[in-house]
Amino acid sequence: MATSKIIDGKKYFIPLENNPEVFSHLIRALGVSPQLGFHDVYSLDEPDLLALVPRPALALIFIAPGEIYHAARDEEAARTLLYDESGEGQPVLWMQQTIGEACGLMALLHAVCNGEARSYIAPGSLVDELRTKALPLGRDERARLLYGSEALEKAHASAAVLGDTGPPELGTVAEGAFVCFVKGDDGHLWELAGRFGGAMECFLLWTL
Repeated sequence: MATSKIIDGKKYFIPLENNPEVFSHLIRALGVSPQLGFHDVYSLDEPDLLALVPRPALALIFIAPGEIYHAARDEEAARTLLYDESGEGQPVLWMQQTIGEACGLMALLHAVCNGEARSYIAPGSLVDELRTKALPLGRDERARLLYGSEALEKAHASAAVLGDTGPPELGTVAEGAFVCFVKGDDGHLWELAGRFGGAMECFLLWTL
């Protein structure tokens, strides 16, 4: 089975199913500890439903209708100073998406490469190597690093065939858009989506 397809000169992956088992499988394949996993969040404001979410929650991956999300966020990004700095000591690591239908993968990478989740990455693993190489690079170089990684492509493909529904054909345009929210090292909430020109700072998080 092919793991990617080139369409009009651009590489495309099979879209990931919005399924915590699929995402948990992929982080295992990338080299993240079994202590870390993904879980469904059924509400953001119902205490009883929020109580079902295991703690601590280190990141939130949100999926929205792509057309609506892109329209709203493209406008917001156009008038917002986006963050795309590189090197050690930065509040977040952001990576640009240049692979078609890989927004689920990008959200997952942003979730495990930032904040406290980093401590669950196995030394010498695929994601550890990618993160270490990406840190000093600029936006375009980071994108090329991910685009050219055969190991990342194979790991993604192993997860893309899982889930409750059969995998779509390569080149299928998914209707949803994945985005990641993480707490940066500066204590602020950051919105990380690979399609923008950088990370979007939201607000300061308070610890109660």
